[in-house]
Amino acid sequence: MNQDKKWLSRRQVLKLGGGLLGLGAASTILPKALLKPDRVAEAAPGQAQAEPNLHFAASDGWIHLPDPAVPPYHPDNLAPAPLTTYIFGFRNVTGLTDQQVYAQKMKVQLAAPTWWLNEGEDFTLKITNLGLAVRPDLVDAHTLHFHGFRDAIPIFDGEPHSSVGVPISRDLTYFYRPHHPGTYMYHCHFEETEHVHMGMVGTVFIRPVMGPNFAYNDPSTEFDREWTLMLNEVWSLAHWCDSHVQLPEWSDYAPDFWLLNGRAYPDTIAPPGGGNDPVTGDLIAPAGHPELQYQPISSLIRCNEGDRVLLRFANLGYEEQSMRLTGMPMKLIGRDAVQLKGRDGTDLSQITDTVIVGPGESADAIFVAPSVSLAPGQDYQRFFLYNRNVNRISNGGAPGYGGQMTEVHVYPAGTLPPQTEPNT
Repeated sequence: MNQDKKWLSRRQVLKLGGGLLGLGAASTILPKALLKPDRVAEAAPGQAQAEPNLHFAASDGWIHLPDPAVPPYHPDNLAPAPLTTYIFGFRNVTGLTDQQVYAQKMKVQLAAPTWWLNEGEDFTLKITNLGLAVRPDLVDAHTLHFHGFRDAIPIFDGEPHSSVGVPISRDLTYFYRPHHPGTYMYHCHFEETEHVHMGMVGTVFIRPVMGPNFAYNDPSTEFDREWTLMLNEVWSLAHWCDSHVQLPEWSDYAPDFWLLNGRAYPDTIAPPGGGNDPVTGDLIAPAGHPELQYQPISSLIRCNEGDRVLLRFANLGYEEQSMRLTGMPMKLIGRDAVQLKGRDGTDLSQITDTVIVGPGESADAIFVAPSVSLAPGQDYQRFFLYNRNVNRISNGGAPGYGGQMTEVHVYPAGTLPPQTEPNT
């Protein structure tokens, strides 16, 4: 072997390639077709950019978690009443003016907004980083990682080592071309241990070409109503540490509140928020619940008898959860955006009363609402959907129901109108 032969390292190859590319561009040695592919549009000066399908802002804020107190961490003594807990998060600011968008700093929500795409239809989502009001010392970038999505190129993946982050006061528009229907989730992937736990988590799903009332391209997955259920936890010590410029020891992780769509029972069954105020752009609090202004997604499941109801579970906490529905069986039809069906068409779905969802996993289950027999003056029959781990259906370890629990209200046939959006 010739010891005098020197191989180029990967870094040297990259440097050489970059130098050649720059030289070629400057001297027009390289053909224009290489530098300007015909599939890429050249932005002319002053040319208007197409509006994205969605526009999210990333910042920090406060939410409300119920009693009891977990001193000194909950309620946080810096929180403005009636709020209790510091978070990082996202907000849907689609259609707001620039002035309204930047006024949403310190007004993010938990869980992050639910959104969806249609199989085969291109989709764009713009992220604007507003910075952190309580922690201006943290100059963190943010990303949107579409967990499980098959990206065409790495720049839109949101994983910061292979793509790009969004610095403060900057924005980035992500492009997606969806091909695989099912339930996914999304989160910030910058400083992910902290940012995920602090609340930058939400549910996203892809509707199949078969239609909006199918979970997958299979007639057996048809449904009448759907609910997304984002599962995560709050370790109040870690949230307090972030607002008080401290560092938690993550290996001591010990959450004390467990959430469905950013709320703990009984807040889970409160009504949804009212969208954005047209004047200020601020979130409109659920009727009668000003403390839930920044937790707008309800987990109260309402349906008519005979309805086929799709539950989209997504877990972006750090613990495995077991969600049980009493009084009616569920048919588990999908996991991690893959229908439970063999390559030869074999039905691999399962009938169960409990769906187990690990960290970073999703699951799709359908139940058929039973016939109801109501007493005089009773409008609906009530069932419970809850975490089988009794420690996780309490708040702060106190007696009484709380945590990851919600209710299913079944009404007589024809009572409720058709559903127009998930979780309504």
